[in-house]
Amino acid sequence: MLLRIEDTDRARSTSEATQAILDALSWLGLNWDGDPISQHANADQHRAVAEELLARGAAYKCFATSEELTAMREAAQAEGRPPKYDRRWRDRDPADGGDAPYVVRIKAPIEGDTVIDDQVQGEVRFPNDALDDFVILRSDGSPTYMLAVVVDDRNMGVTHVIRGDDHLTNAARQALIYKAMEWDMPVMAHIPLIHGPDGAKLSKRHGALGVEAYRAMGYLPVALRNYLVRLGWAHGDDEIISPEDMLSWFGFEGMNKAAARFDFQKLEALNGNWIRQSEDADLLAYLEQSGGSLDGQHAFHTPPNEPQRSQVAQLMSGLKERAKTMVELAEAANFLFASRPLTLEAKAEKILSEGGREAISELLPALEALEDWSLGSIETAVRDHVEKTGAKLGKVAQPLRCAATGSTTSPGVFDVLAALGRDECLARLRDQAQATQ
Repeated sequence: MLLRIEDTDRARSTSEATQAILDALSWLGLNWDGDPISQHANADQHRAVAEELLARGAAYKCFATSEELTAMREAAQAEGRPPKYDRRWRDRDPADGGDAPYVVRIKAPIEGDTVIDDQVQGEVRFPNDALDDFVILRSDGSPTYMLAVVVDDRNMGVTHVIRGDDHLTNAARQALIYKAMEWDMPVMAHIPLIHGPDGAKLSKRHGALGVEAYRAMGYLPVALRNYLVRLGWAHGDDEIISPEDMLSWFGFEGMNKAAARFDFQKLEALNGNWIRQSEDADLLAYLEQSGGSLDGQHAFHTPPNEPQRSQVAQLMSGLKERAKTMVELAEAANFLFASRPLTLEAKAEKILSEGGREAISELLPALEALEDWSLGSIETAVRDHVEKTGAKLGKVAQPLRCAATGSTTSPGVFDVLAALGRDECLARLRDQAQATQ
């Protein structure tokens, strides 16, 4: 895969914008071969092709002024016609223009059709009288995108052009350049655009658009790739598609013509699935590397120390079961980093105030007597206490969870107590037991 930065629009093509593209592709795991190519850097090649088109009689110099072009547009609008250049310089002697500035326009055919054999849209015909004599070289000598993209595709050996169907008309225009230069045209495939949940073209009003926003919201690269490939393409009823299957299955035959709708609920569900499928160590490494880029209130904005890292690793299998995003996973681990006394959620406070603190007070001596602070010994001590007192396990386990984490949801309560370590865990339980005195 070759990467070309199409930066003919110099005002919008900043180094920051280019770096954002490189960072986004790298994060997604869409890696390219060789160095990125700047379209702007190839301007001399583009101009050379424009001169060749002039020499072949397939393009011409247009000396129309901005005032004349404005008058053309206004007249067309007044008459209910599409605003289009009237070709007044198409057959004139360029010597008539003298030393005035000029643009170079393609000499589009006036009769017949331009046909695009598209891999998704099928055969698409464009009446030539509807195609304008578009500009390929501006008055300052800079090439337009329409020319540059064709020349670069040719020079880079591009075999397939796969892009949004809003470029379908551009394919007809670009075909004129290929034909005039007697070049073979690449295989064309114009795929449906992505629409928002309301069916309108995806735009800023629908929320996040840039890749960095999805990273910040806690979506994994593998999940985002899986979701995006399913928008407008399908392989039977398969929803979870591995990177390996994606590469071997993908093809034009599975593409739809209709626009796809972006559904955040489906993306979340898919992301949660990929989180559960991921190795615990991989998730921990991702949190450590990306924590500063994730939204939300969580401790991974700064890297955890080694004891905290070990605690998260111990609980990762339980933490990932409930998380739909990496932000949720990071926030679910917050209780490990919290300072005493814990801030209790309302539901946790209710459970503790309605007999939970008394249940902890009764259990504390058994836990304090433990010399071996391990998952097995903690569970045995709690279950022995429940059996001796006749209490229900839930009436003891849930207050333990609330006291240890400040929340009513967490990984398994015995896993939590073990991961916190003896001193921190007993201190948190004593905080709640003493609140009854």
